[in-house]
Amino acid sequence: MVRMLRPFTRAVTYTRWLHLAMAIVWPALWLFIDEAWWTVGSATVLLALAGLVPAMRVVEGLQARLLLTGHRDGGEGPEIVVASSSTWGDRGRMVVWLQARLFLGVLVTQLCVQLLLLTLDLVSTSFGDERAGDAWLAVEGPHRWHALLAPLPLAVAAGVVVGSGHLITRIALRLLGPSPDERLAALEERTEQLLERTRIARELHDSIGHALTVAVVQAGAARAAGDPAFTERALSAIEETGRAALEDLERVLGVLRESEKPVSARPTLADADRLLESARAAGAKVDAEVSGPVESVPGPVSREGYRILQESLTNVLRHAGAVPVRVRVQVAGDSVVLAVRNPLPAGTSGSGRGSGLRGIRERAALLGGRARTGPDAGDWQVHAELPLS
Repeated sequence: MVRMLRPFTRAVTYTRWLHLAMAIVWPALWLFIDEAWWTVGSATVLLALAGLVPAMRVVEGLQARLLLTGHRDGGEGPEIVVASSSTWGDRGRMVVWLQARLFLGVLVTQLCVQLLLLTLDLVSTSFGDERAGDAWLAVEGPHRWHALLAPLPLAVAAGVVVGSGHLITRIALRLLGPSPDERLAALEERTEQLLERTRIARELHDSIGHALTVAVVQAGAARAAGDPAFTERALSAIEETGRAALEDLERVLGVLRESEKPVSARPTLADADRLLESARAAGAKVDAEVSGPVESVPGPVSREGYRILQESLTNVLRHAGAVPVRVRVQVAGDSVVLAVRNPLPAGTSGSGRGSGLRGIRERAALLGGRARTGPDAGDWQVHAELPLS
């Protein structure tokens, strides 16, 4: 019983009925002025013409959102579009919507009125009135037991109000919802947002992870060495790495805030020397070979290549420590080859399932290239090939 009464405690039940009643206000006034049924046909024609106006979709969408779903402003609303009709398909659906709203509004209003009149007839005949009522069901009287039947038409009217509200909402979601083109555009926008969030997450993981790894390794080495000169060099390396990480963090946060202020450019392979020196300062014995016109590499390829190299060196420092590292950056033909090799520490499983290694493979795949990570002949290798075009 409580479940059956629950819809009548929700405001949207009554706003849906109001939405249907509003659809027949002006045709009812017109019919009151000129009592001819042809005025209903004229109203139908005018609604069909109004549905062809692009702005009508905005008006009906706002009404449907507010009255049928209870959605106002802010947040993700239901699938009811508040935008002008851009295609003839949108206009056609608007015409059908206006006709359906008018038809259902007239039907529900007439039915509720007749049911209320039937209730009054049952009450009046139960008190001895012998006249038949004006409802579409004639009630002969007097009969005392009619008082027991009086609540039934009210219950039916309540069910009609609730059911018609659900029906008009379903119709609205169908006819006022996004078209296939709009759904595709929204899906593409959502995909772009997810890709951007993933890219930002990788940027933070690579840049901040690299800086923290260098700082931890340098601080540990300085404590173990006990040499003031070495400690001074370690602190300088930590300071430089931290400053670069702060620049990266500022740029990423600027993107998240959508700030209009320009942020510093992302580093490219032309800045690889900074990475190599940072790794050497952390104790790694880096043997680097850079060949080819690195400065001419296209921006997206050069930036992603820098991040791949950064994550590779970070993994060396994090998992292998101060070991010999061979780094090769070769720009030749139509591709860039990045190769990083270091001795595989004893006891390392070499599963290659970390998020950083996954990020390396994802970066290469997004550029149409490929990357291999894992053990190779007793070494750990990262080998990435990125196309220039």
